[in-house]
Amino acid sequence: MLKLRLFVCLIFGILSFLTSANGWVFAQETPNIVWIMSEDNSKHYLKLFDPMGAETPNIANLAKNGVAFDRAFSNAPVCSVARTTLISMVYGPRLGTQFHRRIELANMPKDWKMFPAYLRDAGYYTTNNSKKDYNAVETKGTWDASSNRAHWRNRPDGKPFFHVQTYTDSHESSLHFKQAWVDSPDLQTDPDAVELAPYHPDTPLFRLTYARYHDRIKSIDNRVGKLVEQLKSDGELENTFIFYFGDHGGVLPRGKGYINESGLHVPLVVRIPEKWKSRSPFQRGDRTDGFVDFVDFGPTVLRLAGVEVPDFVDGKPFMGQGIARKEVEARDRTFGYADRMDEKYDFCRSIRIGDWKYIRNYQAIYPDGLQNNYRYINLAWKQWRELFRAGKLNPAQSAFFLPKPAEQLFLLTEDPHEINDLSSQAEHRERLIAMRDELTGQVKAMPDLSFIPESVLVDEAMQDPVAYGQAAKDSIANYVDIANLALLPPEQAMPQLRKAIQSKDAVERYWGYSVCSIFGEQAAELTPFAENSVDQEANLLVRLRACEFLGLTQTSNPVPVIETILKESDSAVVNLIALQSLVFFKDGPSDYQVEIDLGSIKTIDAQVMRRVGYLMGIPEAQIKKRTKELMKRDRK
Repeated sequence: MLKLRLFVCLIFGILSFLTSANGWVFAQETPNIVWIMSEDNSKHYLKLFDPMGAETPNIANLAKNGVAFDRAFSNAPVCSVARTTLISMVYGPRLGTQFHRRIELANMPKDWKMFPAYLRDAGYYTTNNSKKDYNAVETKGTWDASSNRAHWRNRPDGKPFFHVQTYTDSHESSLHFKQAWVDSPDLQTDPDAVELAPYHPDTPLFRLTYARYHDRIKSIDNRVGKLVEQLKSDGELENTFIFYFGDHGGVLPRGKGYINESGLHVPLVVRIPEKWKSRSPFQRGDRTDGFVDFVDFGPTVLRLAGVEVPDFVDGKPFMGQGIARKEVEARDRTFGYADRMDEKYDFCRSIRIGDWKYIRNYQAIYPDGLQNNYRYINLAWKQWRELFRAGKLNPAQSAFFLPKPAEQLFLLTEDPHEINDLSSQAEHRERLIAMRDELTGQVKAMPDLSFIPESVLVDEAMQDPVAYGQAAKDSIANYVDIANLALLPPEQAMPQLRKAIQSKDAVERYWGYSVCSIFGEQAAELTPFAENSVDQEANLLVRLRACEFLGLTQTSNPVPVIETILKESDSAVVNLIALQSLVFFKDGPSDYQVEIDLGSIKTIDAQVMRRVGYLMGIPEAQIKKRTKELMKRDRK
């Protein structure tokens, strides 16, 4: 009897050790998972995925022993938004995490967790080395360790691990070299051997910049090889799924921050361990054209680990038990979003179905090349703009500095660099409308919080943006419909625009005047309403959009109105939106003169100061110092 009792106690002890809150996890009997992320590089810089790219033998070896995903997408083209999409498994515009350099962190709903927390609940040791950059408040229990010392080797004996390793060699700051380096470059890659994208001017500086970036990708590849060797020396290589991917698009101009393929299309390789190959629908050495997005990565890790995927996620697994290769390869679409990047506002959404790409530019008046201080540290960016202003670029190279169409359509098999817009061609009209309708349905269903100005979201939504969006879902759908008036012939849109700019809802008025600016002179009949709004409108952002319309049509000078808005505003976010307009008019084709009085701006933050610094000619090195001084002033 005593022996029986001891045996029962032993069994219960083992079961207690091996049981977690989310089900059964058996020590040493679930796979490890490692993510290797390289910053700021799209698939175009690895020859494994694109003939323009650099040789990466270590990453290619991962593919030889795993699967290469030829159509993997980051959803967002910039660090914090893309990384928050990864960790939350939720589209940024639904969660309120779509703005890069968050002004206020978004709170996830109370019963949601970032996905590594579900792994921890299931007995995994979770480590991050070391970048986070989340736009949401980190949920409790996400990481066992997150620092530049975090490592799977620190785990308790017997625990499976999930480890994230970010390598920064390819970050855009690696291209912030000075003229002295240009005069005497230190390169492994031959600048004459690189192939430039057709939207870039073929100059020695651009070739040097490409070559330098190829060198950085080779450095990443070396780091990948060393990490794989660590796993091998630990005896864990054939027990570990290894994901290698870029965290969004590349840093050469028109990559990072932009909704083109150069900003969204990332390299992805998953090495399949021999021990756990049954959990992969793919064989070693496979390639697949199935579409996978960043919202899918977290659910995939959970499925590989045998952990239940929560219901709230926007993604779905592409590997793991029960996932069929046929189903993954049938996936043919991806959704993309680009909003504010640092101090530069834009609002773009895209949907790609197969080889067709549809882009909706909701703030089409703003050119992609509008001033963004950190981007223009790069000498190639500066040269590109100088050549445009000197009239030395062809149409494909000039488009970056011109207003955008409200919508664009590209066939990527024939036009991989998205240069030839097919949206106006009659033979593609049916496809255009179908893709437009699908994207419109997507932003309404989420609902997409960017249809509400960021200043309103900061004031009202960030405690629970998901709940806020659901409560405002009908209003957001209405804002989408007003914004889409820009897609109608002007004469057809005018009655509805007239109604929008006279609405009692300030956001309806905001979108009404935004559409007027896109139409320009074609909306001239609404000029008296805009003039009245400039004089009497209480909402500062509506007044801003009205004066933008009048400025674009040369009806009146918008600069004094914007300066008044800056004096009246108590919101740093409103100021940032207004300053974007001021920079737009300063650098645009108009002859409006801009002089700014820094002392008259009530509320300053780091992004506001970037705009003010540019307008006042303050060197970048002094902007942080001036920001601290002015923020100290505001606290008094």
